[in-house]
Amino acid sequence: MIPRYVVDFDLDKLPRIETDVIVIGAGIAGLYTALKASETQRVLMITKKSLFDSNTRYAQGGIAAVISDEDSPDFLAKDTLIAGAGLCNAAAVDVLVHEGPHGVQELIRYGTNFDEEDGQYALTKEGAHSQRRILHANGDATGFEIVRALAEKVKSDPTLELWDDHFVLDLLTEDGECRGALVQKPDGSRVAVFGRATVLCTGGTGQLYRYTTNPEVATGDGVAMAYRAGADIRDMEFNQFHPTSLCYPGAPRFLISEAVRGEGAFLRNINGDRFMENYHPQLELAPRDVVARAIVNEMETTKSTYVYIDITHESPELIKHRFPTIFEYCLNYGLDMTTDWIPVAPAAHYMMGGVKTDLHGETSIHRLFACGEASSTGVHGANRLASNSLSEAIVFGQRIVDAVNKLTPAKASADNGLGLDRNAALTGALIERRLKLQKGMVRYAGLRRDRAGLLKGLEELKKQLPLFQLCLSKKEELEYANLLTCAFLVTEGALNREESRGGHYREDYPQRDDLNWRTHTILNREKGIRTERVDDDV
Repeated sequence: MIPRYVVDFDLDKLPRIETDVIVIGAGIAGLYTALKASETQRVLMITKKSLFDSNTRYAQGGIAAVISDEDSPDFLAKDTLIAGAGLCNAAAVDVLVHEGPHGVQELIRYGTNFDEEDGQYALTKEGAHSQRRILHANGDATGFEIVRALAEKVKSDPTLELWDDHFVLDLLTEDGECRGALVQKPDGSRVAVFGRATVLCTGGTGQLYRYTTNPEVATGDGVAMAYRAGADIRDMEFNQFHPTSLCYPGAPRFLISEAVRGEGAFLRNINGDRFMENYHPQLELAPRDVVARAIVNEMETTKSTYVYIDITHESPELIKHRFPTIFEYCLNYGLDMTTDWIPVAPAAHYMMGGVKTDLHGETSIHRLFACGEASSTGVHGANRLASNSLSEAIVFGQRIVDAVNKLTPAKASADNGLGLDRNAALTGALIERRLKLQKGMVRYAGLRRDRAGLLKGLEELKKQLPLFQLCLSKKEELEYANLLTCAFLVTEGALNREESRGGHYREDYPQRDDLNWRTHTILNREKGIRTERVDDDV
């Protein structure tokens, strides 16, 4: 069994720091929530690297919000519910579509510069959206622009304390409440931080897989520590694989945005044939899980490791203006989007599941909140609609701050962390262990799954459990422990769900089964695995 704490410690012997709100992680969720909380509270923001290391920074497509007169919250809600494949929480979706526009205005107030055309915000359309509603910045560098604007505000905020290069080891709890967090400093020493509320903004689990669009920091830390603390973790079997990441010798996996297909790009197999008409009536703009599996099927049929994305029929001016970042990146590897078909293949992209929250971002542990990709608010269901994640982060970030402002102060105490007698150091090449884990997840719990493979995957993971009995101290070791924890959650959830839905596809149960499986998967360290029916009439 995975232990309660990933390291041993004696709380009585540790330095103690008190604040009001502890925000763990950066990205749009951490930055926005910290800024909002700092208007009324003392805030400590902790990042394991820096403010610029997050998935948000790499978000290209944009942020979905209803700001056009031709659009409506009902249209966005319908698109979101369809993409979510029956598992969305209708109340959470309602919150998102109605409160999203205000959040966008707040981003603008904080200094985010979205692209404009003729004095109006330039809106584009992405896969599974019925309307043009995606705001973008610098063409295809939306995430970077949002992080730039928010990070500048964070750094200049005198009421906000920032700790970069600090690793949060575990959450401190007592009597079913979160009291704060155990933090490791850059020099290896540890400190206990206590607060009125703790907010997990730690991002997703992209590094579970060999090929991912996520940065190195996406190791599921928040989900893993919440699980160890006893929080409910929901729907971890739903992983979104982005259909089109650059697949070229010598180049890292780089996201070729959904918006490229939104602007009219075709997908072709290596024989040059368009193929999406064989898989879905929406062709290249079908939901991501459909497109990703279609690409894998074409790769297998044609015995290739990639397919092509082709936008050469559009004008060079449009391509360079709309996708300057992608255009320049590809050009660095000798690929010209205006004249060349670009080789692409699916890569792990987004985690729909996470720490279960209510409509104000609070988890099953009082005073512990989760926001952004680390959370499971109910917005995304079984498959996230493109560009809804940035909107979700700001909408629920605001709601978390509203809830925190109503909390009474908490006492600065917690259960003591003495537990296992860990005295042996980790031996063996950690890089090899991590690579083996990633390859195993691709093979057994990736785009296509079945019972035999998932059981084999669990068997492999269980061989790694003795890791938790070792004395872990380096950041890489601790990240690996968190990845291993999340790998169990994904694999157990996938094994339990005997159907195919959204980002979860079982070859032995290829059909969606609403009668038996219109349910959420809940994983809890003490209570094990259970399912909950989706009550909303969607």
